Amino acid sequence: MKGFLEDANYSIGLLDEGATLTDVIDNCIYEHTHTGKRAFYVGDLGKLVKKNIQWQNVMAPIKPFYPVRCNSTPGVLEILGTLGVGFACSSKSEMVLVQDLGISPENIIYTNPCKQASQIKYAAKAGINIMICDNDIELKKIARNHPNAKLLLHIATEDITADEEMNMKFGTTLKNCRHLMECAKELGVQVVGVKFHVSGSCKELQTYIHALSDARCVFDMAEEFGFKMNMLDIGGGFTGSELQLEEVCNVLKFETYF
Repeated sequence: MKGFLEDANYSIGLLDEGATLTDVIDNCIYEHTHTGKRAFYVGDLGKLVKKNIQWQNVMAPIKPFYPVRCNSTPGVLEILGTLGVGFACSSKSEMVLVQDLGISPENIIYTNPCKQASQIKYAAKAGINIMICDNDIELKKIARNHPNAKLLLHIATEDITADEEMNMKFGTTLKNCRHLMECAKELGVQVVGVKFHVSGSCKELQTYIHALSDARCVFDMAEEFGFKMNMLDIGGGFTGSELQLEEVCNVLKFETYF
């Protein structure tokens, strides 16, 4: 991992004994008032370590991939990388950012649902092979620009408590998965897994069970085409609370479907 402490845009340090985050914020306000510096934000990087421990305690079989768009501060990314977290990147700039911190291509997923050809070519050159796909136009674009790509078919999930617009945001249908696999086989592109996403606003945990069942169907379908799938992406939307993680973990009965 490369260091980021030399970056003048960020200041990282340990609190003195007895000091609080409120003290740090007050000192920053005082300094910025007198120097005319720009607005700032303060974060507790120790929370990242605590959240990772929480994840490992509850969701240990599942490797987390952090969406870089949520917070691309180098300090945040380097700590997560050191903890062994993978990264979900939606653009070339995000891929470059995490690779500059020494993250291996195997720990990066290119998640943009509508990718630019130039950025697919960059991913190919950088050895970033795992990417998301949910339509044949995208599939053909990937085949032309990244023949070594390893695709996760993004399937739609249905949350009966959400509105129709949210349900139909991204992802393909089970029926269309067969068409996509036929296209992938013809184009010589590997399909290695399935992705689904349950909205963080979803209150019905049964949605995860339906999504797992659908994913199992896609895995079975893949065998018909000779694809050996070994990856399941369960999406994001987690609030970070231990209670929610436990509730989700309790319904994710992988042994039932896989």
